[in-house]
Amino acid sequence: MTISISTSYTLIWRYLDTDYYFTKDGICINVKRGKIVKRVLNGGSYGYCLNGKFETLKSIRNKLNKIEINKCPF
Repeated sequence: MTISISTSYTLIWRYLDTDYYFTKDGICINVKRGKIVKRVLNGGSYGYCLNGKFETLKSIRNKLNKIEINKCPF
């Protein structure tokens, strides 16, 4: 027996033109692999491991770009 569950997220920010996107709730998703990136604690700072390098939340916030929504006239 196979059960399939799907979840949809609304992506708001993109990290430096990479495959990492963030939701309004702070969930980081690698869209290329389709996986959620876990938030980790390293040396007393919270952050994410992006591109094999630990980035703190403070440094990530400075590098986020808001995704523009293109409205289709159809």
